[in-house]
Amino acid sequence: MTDLASHAYPHLHERHAGRRAALACMVTLAVALGIGRFAFTPLLPLMLHGAALGQPQIDIQHGGWLASFNYAGYFAGAVSCAALRADPARMVRVGLVATVLLTLAMGLTGQFWVWALVRFVAGAVSAWTFVFASQWGLRRLAEVGAHAWSGVIYTGPGVGIVGTGLLVSVAGGYGAVPGWIGFAVIGAVLSALVWPVFGEARRTAAASSASPAVASSGVAQSADASRTGANPAPRTAGAHPSRAAHRADAVWLVLLYGIPGFGYIITATFLPVIARHALPGSAWPDLFWPMFGAALIVGALLAARLPTHWDNRALLAGAYVLQAIGIALGIVWPTAGGFSLGSILIGLPFTAITLFAMREARRLHGDDAAGLMGYATAAYGIGQIAGPLVAAPIAAHTGSFSPALWLAAGALLAGAVGLIAVTRRPRGRGRMPDCGCN
Repeated sequence: MTDLASHAYPHLHERHAGRRAALACMVTLAVALGIGRFAFTPLLPLMLHGAALGQPQIDIQHGGWLASFNYAGYFAGAVSCAALRADPARMVRVGLVATVLLTLAMGLTGQFWVWALVRFVAGAVSAWTFVFASQWGLRRLAEVGAHAWSGVIYTGPGVGIVGTGLLVSVAGGYGAVPGWIGFAVIGAVLSALVWPVFGEARRTAAASSASPAVASSGVAQSADASRTGANPAPRTAGAHPSRAAHRADAVWLVLLYGIPGFGYIITATFLPVIARHALPGSAWPDLFWPMFGAALIVGALLAARLPTHWDNRALLAGAYVLQAIGIALGIVWPTAGGFSLGSILIGLPFTAITLFAMREARRLHGDDAAGLMGYATAAYGIGQIAGPLVAAPIAAHTGSFSPALWLAAGALLAGAVGLIAVTRRPRGRGRMPDCGCN
């Protein structure tokens, strides 16, 4: 009985550690992205009509500028990730604190230039938090063998989107200012809940790095890598001929991962505004954003259960096509049904796209993937910067978002075609020649 317990308890401890790590990362992304970035979307209509409640007000053009400042910050933060050598757990903690303070600042200030600065910094913070939470979370799950929990990490933005969307729907009558302040309070509470986990993470990581068991090789390592694309195998002489293909894979990942940034962001930024314009007086527009978030959660969980030997690039192509169809539905079928189905199709692959791209980055660079993750995220950020800057002027000039949405759908389809073309090239195996990820 004692022998049985001694074997069972470590296994249970590892499962518990994996679950805690995944849930902590999920909450982190819910705060950093669901609140820090995407709370702006349901609050934007309230900011457009703030004068009716005696609160600061902006127009659609300035709303687009605020969105682009945020995405510019996201780009800057993502680019800088490659140069940062900070402890991932410490960076996550810094990101949580900064997100809460910046969200609070949106409710305590009313000048446009202050908002622009706050949104820029919030974008940078969300990129840092996303990259380092992804790096730490995926590595931690690989260490404890809790691979099935990887999808849970990327449900975080969806959880945040659903929560912020529903809260604005219920309490939107109070205006944007209480919304920003309330979300800051919620973010602080959630951050306090997961704060101890990242302290444990640093101690565990230090212990693991000193343990030869973490550096295990052979059959066990290959099996883990084939399931997660996480643990790099040792370099071998046979890996050298594939270096050019390996570098090409990294370049294509960065370039083509930028396209969905442009493709989804127009809808993600202006969905409540678009829906309110198409369905005046309806209660439905407040629900489409939470639908997007709920679909995002389901998509992340389903994506994590797809066979990991499937090519991540082909999976990305399929996800791009789904989002393109979802965007088109809102144009050709501007009804409650069309917007609902469109929101679901855009949301389902949203963080699945991120999971596939980050998994591909780890396949290529292993535990040193933060730099490649950062460059890919930066490319995504460029697309996000361009989206609102293109969409808002077009909408202001034509009185409709449809031309910009068609452009977004076309970009996603072009990205899917590019990814399919890349999958037909010889694939470099890079840092993981025997992982079985191809």
